[in-house]
Amino acid sequence: MKKQIFAFAAGAALLGLASCTQQPQTTQVRWATFNIRYDNPADSLNNWQYRKDTVAGFIKAQNLDIVGMQEVLHNQLEDLKARLPEYAEVGVGREDGKTKGEYAPLFFKKDRFEVLDSNTFWLSQYPDSVGFIGWDGACTRIATWAKLKERETGKIFMAVNTHFDHVGVEARTKGALLIIEKIKEIVGDRPAVLTGDFNVSDEWDAYKTITTNEFVMKDAFKIAEKKEGVDYTFHDFGRIPADSCEKIDYIFVTPQIKVTDAFIPQEPQGETGFVSDHNPHVATLEF
Repeated sequence: MKKQIFAFAAGAALLGLASCTQQPQTTQVRWATFNIRYDNPADSLNNWQYRKDTVAGFIKAQNLDIVGMQEVLHNQLEDLKARLPEYAEVGVGREDGKTKGEYAPLFFKKDRFEVLDSNTFWLSQYPDSVGFIGWDGACTRIATWAKLKERETGKIFMAVNTHFDHVGVEARTKGALLIIEKIKEIVGDRPAVLTGDFNVSDEWDAYKTITTNEFVMKDAFKIAEKKEGVDYTFHDFGRIPADSCEKIDYIFVTPQIKVTDAFIPQEPQGETGFVSDHNPHVATLEF
């Protein structure tokens, strides 16, 4: 009898040890940032009416789990929702907090992720003041965020998407600091991903504010184990020579996130066929 008890206890101890040493399940997410270019009739054959199917097709072809977009007007949002029924989205227009002006929406696969909380704040001295232009900015600027839970694993993480001012140096730097504070406030030390069109190269203060802050975030493109495509994003519908183009669209990740690959597709080499005046930036993230 004592031998049976000992054997049972030993077996239970081994089972307990195995459960303690079991590795946590890894979550892998195909993520992108994508400035889709606002619906501007002056774009002629590169106007949205000729690109909307191509944009939706790219998102499907890349099997994106989450994508942060910029320059999305309300009609464009509705076009994308109709073409991407497997995705849910969060976001509001920057001018009235409803449907007016550009959105910075987050699209995500609704069967994979659940929204625990979401909101939009204005990049300004008064983040809750709808339509307020911050600091030395030329335009109203926003950041839209979502606290998401992966349904299968229960893992919780944060997605933030933004579009920085194209003129205000102070607006970009202080906007970066505001976003960092919001991430710390909302998810603390959980994984967080920041996407956007930041209107700067990696030499500017706003970029350095994000990547050298005490709450550091890393440039996914730079730390990716594998890179494909080109190393720039903005090409102005092919009007800028490739050797003069800059990377101004980024995916930033908190340190616990691993980047297995990054991809920036090259734009077409003709006058039409563009998905946007920016190349989208895709990355596969693990945490």
